[in-house]
Amino acid sequence: MATFMDNIKAKASALNKRIVLCEGEDSRVVKAAADTVRQKIAKITLLGVEEEIRKANPDVDLTGVDIVDPAKSEKRKEYAALLYDLRKSKGMTEEEAEKLSYDNTYFGVLMLKAGDVDGLVSGACHSTANTLRPGLQIVKAAPGVPLVSSYFLMVAPEGGNQYCEDGAFVYSDCGLNENPTSEQLAEIAIISAKTAERIAGMEPRVAMLSFSTKGSAKHADIDKVTTALALAKEKAPSLNIDGELQLDAAIVPSVASSKAPGSKVAGHANVLIFPDLDAGNIGYKLTERLGGFQAIGPLCQGFAKPINDLSRGCKSDDVVAAVAITALQTQL
Repeated sequence: MATFMDNIKAKASALNKRIVLCEGEDSRVVKAAADTVRQKIAKITLLGVEEEIRKANPDVDLTGVDIVDPAKSEKRKEYAALLYDLRKSKGMTEEEAEKLSYDNTYFGVLMLKAGDVDGLVSGACHSTANTLRPGLQIVKAAPGVPLVSSYFLMVAPEGGNQYCEDGAFVYSDCGLNENPTSEQLAEIAIISAKTAERIAGMEPRVAMLSFSTKGSAKHADIDKVTTALALAKEKAPSLNIDGELQLDAAIVPSVASSKAPGSKVAGHANVLIFPDLDAGNIGYKLTERLGGFQAIGPLCQGFAKPINDLSRGCKSDDVVAAVAITALQTQL
């Protein structure tokens, strides 16, 4: 029987997209590059020094993986010129653009901007800022999207989970926006619902999480969430969304029937919107480490072209999964 991720990989394979992996120095990424090509999920460009990559990973069959060293690439000067043209109004000099074109992440994002690859995955051994800064500078947000945000696709362990009706949850924002405003939370909720539908194939049921359920406590932090809920309903009136909900009220039917009777979301939520990065980061790691879920991400939503970050604690399989999702994002 096909698993949740098997279905995503199959859909990605049908698209035959090319994804760049920026971290050839990381053995998990190298193995993921080989596995992705072997499974025919996507075509892969791996950035790094080929001799060093092969020496450090002698047991990995890299047949079919395109390895590119930015320092030796015939495209590097072209990319440097592109970067200068894009950033000169911000004060970047030609010399600075030339220097940055040697950086694997900048080189990868410039490949994406130039249309030489379809998506990018990085972050296994670099910070989120290192991955997303070039993306925000070069690719930027999609037209009409007010902010870039992130999500984790939390895939239930083999055998399932009694509170995970769809085989996975979407957790947002767990990797990028530290303390979103009500307006930003509303946007995160709306775009995360689209992600759940278009990437994960789920009918979104969105819960705005808090330490309160339906007025059980009073605090400015709760007001932020309830205001966000009202804004999301106004902007997307057909969205199946509710709040404010505590986590148990959001996913446990018996608790929901007591704390939020009559809610169409409570007890059955599959898209969980966290009020801030503290809650989101803690929440996904608890779910992964104690609950046995696979944490894929932080994946990004809102870029003009697909750019995705990785947790530095990721496994090789997580990188493969991120590549598959990146390929699907080319269709958004």
